[in-house]
Amino acid sequence: MAAVFLKVHPHRGLRVFSQKVLWSPGSVRCASVARIEKVLIANRGEIACRVMRTARKMGVRSVAVYSDADRHAMHVAMADEAYNIGPPPSQQSYLRMDKVLDVAKKSGAQAVHPGYGFLSENTEFAEQCKEEGIIFIGPPSSAIRDMGIKSTSKHIMSAAGVPIIGGYHGEDQSDETLQAEAAKIGYPVMIKAVRGGGGKGMRIAMSEAEFHDQLESARREARKSFNDDVMLVEKFVENPRHVEVQVFGDQHGNAVYLFERDCSVQRRHQKIIEEAPGPGISAEVRKKLGEAAVRAAKAVNYVGAGTVEFIMDAQHNFYFMEMNTRLQVEHPVSEMITGTDLVEWQLRVAAGEPLPLSQEEIELRGHSFEARIYAEDPNNDFLPGAGPLLHLSTPQGDDVTRIETGVRQGDEVSVHYDPMIAKLVVWGEDRAAALKKLRYCLRQYNIVGLNTNIDFLLSLSGHPEFEAGNVHTSFIPQHYAELFPAPKAPAKELLCQAALGLLLKEKTHTQEFSATSNDPFSPFGSSSGRRLNVLYTRTMNLQLGESTVQVLIKYNPDGTYSMETGGEVFVVSGELQQEGDATFLRCCVNGTLARPKLVILNSTVHLFSMEGSAEVSVPIPKYLAGISVSASQAGAVAPMTGTIEKVLVKAGDAVKKGDALMVMLAMKMEHTIRAPKAGVIKKVFFTEGSQANRHAPLVELEEEEKKEEAEASA
Repeated sequence: MAAVFLKVHPHRGLRVFSQKVLWSPGSVRCASVARIEKVLIANRGEIACRVMRTARKMGVRSVAVYSDADRHAMHVAMADEAYNIGPPPSQQSYLRMDKVLDVAKKSGAQAVHPGYGFLSENTEFAEQCKEEGIIFIGPPSSAIRDMGIKSTSKHIMSAAGVPIIGGYHGEDQSDETLQAEAAKIGYPVMIKAVRGGGGKGMRIAMSEAEFHDQLESARREARKSFNDDVMLVEKFVENPRHVEVQVFGDQHGNAVYLFERDCSVQRRHQKIIEEAPGPGISAEVRKKLGEAAVRAAKAVNYVGAGTVEFIMDAQHNFYFMEMNTRLQVEHPVSEMITGTDLVEWQLRVAAGEPLPLSQEEIELRGHSFEARIYAEDPNNDFLPGAGPLLHLSTPQGDDVTRIETGVRQGDEVSVHYDPMIAKLVVWGEDRAAALKKLRYCLRQYNIVGLNTNIDFLLSLSGHPEFEAGNVHTSFIPQHYAELFPAPKAPAKELLCQAALGLLLKEKTHTQEFSATSNDPFSPFGSSSGRRLNVLYTRTMNLQLGESTVQVLIKYNPDGTYSMETGGEVFVVSGELQQEGDATFLRCCVNGTLARPKLVILNSTVHLFSMEGSAEVSVPIPKYLAGISVSASQAGAVAPMTGTIEKVLVKAGDAVKKGDALMVMLAMKMEHTIRAPKAGVIKKVFFTEGSQANRHAPLVELEEEEKKEEAEASA
């Protein structure tokens, strides 16, 4: 067969060097293999939108699938066609192979792009696509199978000369055998599901005493995520780096690497910030990493985009961990440093074309960071959350800044799926320039409506050790005190800005009332132009975090305000300025001009500036709040909406503080609900498999002393 030569320029698109390849708007075609005119994206959220953008650029039509929860989602609006495939739970919609394939056939899509997660590493799905004559945009099912089973992949990698770390990958899955093997390996050990990824079914046992509990927890999560609870046990390298290599193969036996990414900074074994290339890695080690990754890909006849993940120790020795047989969440940083579009590569390679570039033609340029913006509470063990995006504004996208997202203002982060809101991707000439750009853009990412990790990302990216590139997987726990400092006393200037914002908003409402009032005796209805200074001075109580402070406000004849707080007096003036959906507060505090963005919702001021963000509220009086004894004082409550996976207690059981009561599955995570105090279980409100809403009481817990008093009085 005659060779086909193609060259892709980042800004000029496809150049054809052989008539063997036919290209026209609306299609990707290799004369001897396939034509792709329409692609179904078997996913949701930001990755579905990401694939659609490239498909649109190439003139390929896109087909979306969606659950009932995603009926109005961004990816549905972006697609050329969209089809409903079932209820919100992914097991009834996005994981239903039959429904996805039915839509592919009904829509006439020649190919299916699985994104990441869901069906992307499902061997059966890849095989069914082939049987139906539909192109699966991914590797052969054999590669997914071999690399998806971690024990099998270790043997293959060892035979291919890829460094591996020792451990137990045997068939005997009894508790006794696994625990005995862990003792042979030596603690700490990693317990890991042989299938899947993304930190699911993965636990660390630091000692023999906790091995059994960690094993059971890993098995439960693996069963739920992958329908498979086979485990491997391997030595846990303390404080390692997580370095991965982007590889790409085609159907002609070619394979290349597009350099490495460092994904070391993680929480719950899941990445939170990624960069490319890896900081401090020499050209020699970089070449060894890339060549080892290519050997790994060729060992399984890999086709398409894949990632070979390595553990790296302090001496830059690296060991194969696993291969993700799909496009990774963090693939944009590799695109930024190589000037490529990996989704375009996927479509071309799936159609039978050879790789657009040879290894020698792939150039490394500059540095790139990706920060994952999540709906979660870093101050509460990164507990994921759900809720509405009442206000959402982002940095301006350009050649060096990408916003990868699947949500818009007004959308809701669903409890049924991953809580990632967006990926912020930046590029710079070097690491320092890219990091400066990342921090600048993070300050421009403003969200109101739910907790996010944006302030934590700012704290993390500004840590001196992170700036120096001294990253490893224990970075967050090791530097916890600096990353989570004690709350600072509220800045007095900030309180003045918040108080001014509330006053000006109140004034706006008063003017609106005045304009519509028909009461001739109302002071708000006066049109004479005179001002009734009903309140010449007033006291405003403001709450910032756990602190409540008092601001004494004096209305000055010249329209300014004198605000006294903390023994200091500030002269404050300003006005609200509307720019599109955003409201800015232009104000002077003691002659210093400030212009923070301001969002006021329910007597709460959300201030966003280049110095950071703050939330200042007017405390609600207790007699209005209807305060009652919280369920958490009487028992345990659900931290979020989710499914009760396991009930570990029953009425009459005596428990100690910290004892496990239930296991709950919510937002793709397993949560163990523990007793807030010692006592006796009086009532269990939920059974296994039932749904519990956020803050719902799970058990009623009676303190032992009170129970004895009740029995005595009876």
